[in-house]
Amino acid sequence: MDFLTKIVEHKKIEIEERRKIVAESLLRDEARKVRRRPFMKKLSEPGPSGINIIAEIKRASPSKGFLRPDLDPAEYAAEYEKGGAAAISVLTDMDYFKGNSDDLIRARDASSLPVLRKDFIISSYQIYETSAMGADALLLIARILSKEQIKDYLALSNELSIDTIVEVHSEKDLETASYAGAQLIGINNRNLSSFETDPENAARISALLEPWQIAVAASGITGRMDIEKNLTSGIFNFLIGESIVRSGNPAKFIKSLMIKET
Repeated sequence: MDFLTKIVEHKKIEIEERRKIVAESLLRDEARKVRRRPFMKKLSEPGPSGINIIAEIKRASPSKGFLRPDLDPAEYAAEYEKGGAAAISVLTDMDYFKGNSDDLIRARDASSLPVLRKDFIISSYQIYETSAMGADALLLIARILSKEQIKDYLALSNELSIDTIVEVHSEKDLETASYAGAQLIGINNRNLSSFETDPENAARISALLEPWQIAVAASGITGRMDIEKNLTSGIFNFLIGESIVRSGNPAKFIKSLMIKET
């Protein structure tokens, strides 16, 4: 069983356990009370430096193990904003990434930036949950959802006024996302089945996007040189986690990503 299949199978069990604690009907009521911050709007055009950084709060990963186990989400969110990030991404999966919903809540409370919930969403229950916890955007992964599911989840998210980013890795994933009408496309350089990374993938897939779609490059971005390579392909949005978390000085590192090399 590959990584992604294993994670999704575990996620199904996790959702059923959570349903026993909080009914979906209660989440639906809470989901409509949150005042959103603009996520997609901020990413629709380059920021003042010519790029937008979605800085990620990430304690661990299945492939790398612990990155920063003592990470304080509030402290890091404040540093991300100080460094000039356009938005914050928070991994809320506990078993494989050592995150939780409280990380997202604390990160959002500590900054004025829009916050993306990054998890393995396979149910409408999770969308109501995402909305209720205060996220401004959520991630949908094309590889684990059908065209119909993505279309339905985009419609539900729109109803709840929560933005969406649909993650793809291959041409087939992009076809699925485009069929469903996804506008914001996260192009993952990492194959979530094998966790192998191809730094050229975002540039290759971005060339296939429709004019109305917006690209976000993710994974394998370690410095300004990687960003400049993607800029030549027309990509100006970057979701970066590991290299920021490992840097030791998140604000300084984010600023370095925005400075053009001479």
